Amino acid sequence: MSASLRPRPGAPTGAAAVPPGTVSFPRHLTVGVIGAGRVGAVLGAALTAAGHRVVAAAGVSSASTARIARLLPDVPRRPVLAVARAATDLLLVAVPDDALAAVVTGLAESGVLRPGQVVAHTSGAHGLGVLAAAAEVGARPLALHPAMTFTGTPDDLDRLPGVSYGVTAPPELRALAARLVADLGGVPEWIAEPDRPLYHAALAHGANHLVTLVNEAADRLRDAGVDEPARVLAPLLRAALENALRLGDDALTGPVSRGDAGTVARHLDRLVATAPDSVGAYLALARRTADRAIAAGRLRPVDAEPLLGVLAGARREAVA
Repeated sequence: MSASLRPRPGAPTGAAAVPPGTVSFPRHLTVGVIGAGRVGAVLGAALTAAGHRVVAAAGVSSASTARIARLLPDVPRRPVLAVARAATDLLLVAVPDDALAAVVTGLAESGVLRPGQVVAHTSGAHGLGVLAAAAEVGARPLALHPAMTFTGTPDDLDRLPGVSYGVTAPPELRALAARLVADLGGVPEWIAEPDRPLYHAALAHGANHLVTLVNEAADRLRDAGVDEPARVLAPLLRAALENALRLGDDALTGPVSRGDAGTVARHLDRLVATAPDSVGAYLALARRTADRAIAAGRLRPVDAEPLLGVLAGARREAVA
């Protein structure tokens, strides 16, 4: 277990002033985990390392069973309803986004939830609304999403310190939410209920689409005869990511940011011939890159005109 996830003394960082009506909870919570996927099992292990008592976990698949055995070796695997009953303080529901509402509704209708029990989910896409059925029977809703990609292995525990959590909480639970995030070694980002879809879209756009983009680049390098694309891309992409996070749009380089219309036209000609399925994504990203370069003052509008003409012409051909 990672030593960096030991309980922290003192008040959690990032917590707002305690609002009236704040609910108090024991320092060490009794916790149940429904959904021992990559996220649920790891967070359960991290909560255990922080001194909380995970008393039961539910997982159906062989992979979930293996994760419970590996990450929560002292925690019994129980049916979903039994886990909910055992979790007297905190029930962590870590199931896929589209299954969340049905799981919560089923728990509420089964009578296993109790007034005052905190029911928290780990979905980035949802806020508190998806927990309405739990709130109707007196449970306290909490959205607690780690902005991190998980493998479901012990290695994830070493990656948790410093991770941001998208938190949506009623006022009376903000202190608890901040404490839980601190116990996990993270930093809370308070997301308003209407902004949850935008928050999640930003993360998916940045992380999931990055994976697609990197694999597209690797495929095109293979088409160009490169045997080990990862070796070529690794130093370039690491530098680009670090520069983008540090410098924003000032990190832009390459033919689009310079307005090199001829180079971009040659790119498109070759992509059309070799990988036509990549043309649409290239065009969309090139146009968005040009827009940002112009807005940042890195590309003068007059210098951008030939480039934008190339992109517009290629787009017309692509949809013809």
